[in-house]
Amino acid sequence: MNHYDISQLQITTLNTGYAEHHSDWNWQNVRSPFARLYYVTEGEAWVKMENRRIHLQPDHIYMIPPFTVHSNICTGRFCHYYIHIYEAPVDFSFLEQLSYPHEAAGTSHDRELFCRLMELNPSMQLPESNPQSYDNSTTLLRNIAKNKQRQFCDIVESRGILFILLARFLKGARPKQDIKDERISSVVGHIRRHITEPMDIPTLARRAFMSEDHFIRMFRKELGETPNSYVIRLKMERAELLLVTTRQPIKNIAALLGYDEVPYFNRIFKKKVGKTPKEYRMGKTE
Repeated sequence: MNHYDISQLQITTLNTGYAEHHSDWNWQNVRSPFARLYYVTEGEAWVKMENRRIHLQPDHIYMIPPFTVHSNICTGRFCHYYIHIYEAPVDFSFLEQLSYPHEAAGTSHDRELFCRLMELNPSMQLPESNPQSYDNSTTLLRNIAKNKQRQFCDIVESRGILFILLARFLKGARPKQDIKDERISSVVGHIRRHITEPMDIPTLARRAFMSEDHFIRMFRKELGETPNSYVIRLKMERAELLLVTTRQPIKNIAALLGYDEVPYFNRIFKKKVGKTPKEYRMGKTE
């Protein structure tokens, strides 16, 4: 973890606050373009994600990365501080491209940091805990705008707190794809930097100095999916961010990502995300 560029870590506080629940924190199949941090103070709950059931208990910090499908289970009293963290699109995404431990033992200092962040950002507390009430374009745009309107000293201190808390998880973080072949690694970097540009297998294979068949085999060996699948997944994740953090029309977002036909873009998006672009932007399902 010593070869990353910290200038690439562009993070912002979307929401922060303290919540008390009584068997009412039971949201299913939540998937958001931002990360979540929790510091539990009382009671217990569970989060199901990535084929695991994680027990949330007092004096521990928990992290849920962006674009991670998860479900919450709460059968009694459960109290926690929460932070929602938005990472601006850059060449390297710390929150997306690294695999993190989901849990860290908390300290009194950690709790003070959660509390301090809440004090710095009193207007960012959620009015309710239902993800559909805040995980939508209107709310996210409003929260991003709130960040820009704060005093500069508060922005700096808030970001410093996020850095400290994320460092707890960065200690145990590892690249999601440990790519050994430098040619494939170079192509993956190119894809991420140019995800809004047209891409095809022949062009990518030439960048790797491989035949097309050999390139596809090596790519699948290193990343566990084909180049086309990888490119589409990254395009749809970028589409998710654009849908909820900009007011661009859906047809413009489709065109930006290389889709001339909006109906085709809609089908691909729904297949990957489970909602149409319009539903995703509104934070609603059918």
